[in-house]
Amino acid sequence: MAIVMNDEILLESGTNEMQIMEFSIDGVLYGINVAKVQQIMISEPVKFMPHTHEAVEGIFKPREEVITVINLPKYLGVDDCEPKPADLFILTGFNKMTVAFRIHTVEGISTVSWKDIKKPDNTINGGNDGVATGIAQCGKDLVTILDFERIVAEISPSTSIKVSEIEQMGERQRNEAPILVAEDSILLSHMIQECLNKAGYTNLHMFPNGYDLWNYLSQAKKDGDLDGQAALIVTDIEMPQMDGHRLTKLVKNDPEMKHIPLIIFSSLINEEMRIKGKELGADEQMSKPEIGKLVHVMDILLEKKKEAQAARPAV
Repeated sequence: MAIVMNDEILLESGTNEMQIMEFSIDGVLYGINVAKVQQIMISEPVKFMPHTHEAVEGIFKPREEVITVINLPKYLGVDDCEPKPADLFILTGFNKMTVAFRIHTVEGISTVSWKDIKKPDNTINGGNDGVATGIAQCGKDLVTILDFERIVAEISPSTSIKVSEIEQMGERQRNEAPILVAEDSILLSHMIQECLNKAGYTNLHMFPNGYDLWNYLSQAKKDGDLDGQAALIVTDIEMPQMDGHRLTKLVKNDPEMKHIPLIIFSSLINEEMRIKGKELGADEQMSKPEIGKLVHVMDILLEKKKEAQAARPAV
């Protein structure tokens, strides 16, 4: 069996909805954003690779591409984690990588609103080390949405955001322009904040989702201080309460906010998502973990904004 996920399953942009593919491991329901899924297939023999993380089974080559296989039951600490012929592989695509995850069964696909996805508290999620990015109500079932970026980053740190990219830039000037960042992953939020601080951006406002950032913008607008509170916005796409596409649509449809440069910084950036982001008005889009490129683009957009403001006739 091989099910290829195609563009038709992707939702209209900016609706604040997502489609979750529900799957089970040892009878427990988990979920993954359909936008991350390339294909579902019956598991195949895997070639063992030495000196890897214990959850890495090895590699296989379904076509011309060599793909790493992660034993998700083993990663999650399930007792019955030995590979079985009836297991499935979810082939995922994010951060410009293809990774296969071993699972037990696929249960179906549900459409949910991001506002109905709740962030698990630290009691359940283990603080910074948690691998659940949200809890969704799918019909009668509660589904735990796993943070696949977090899993891959732990197994292979070299694939995640690297401070070294910023350090290679050398000494940079301090920039106190107010930067708003929406990122739901606690781990990635801390990494982004550290990198931007090292790059000289010291006036950062970090938000766990698009909803909180939008409320901050709305209050700044009400106070008549948008430019004083928001010089540039950086947003992820996948976030509880309000996703990055919905946030982009709201900002760029607002006459008083649309001049604020907005960058989509997400693991989901591919050609399809790039088209959607452009339609919604995003100024730039780039894939994690390209933090050096993000800083470079921030520099350019802020300079353009400064020049545009200087060119405006005095009132």
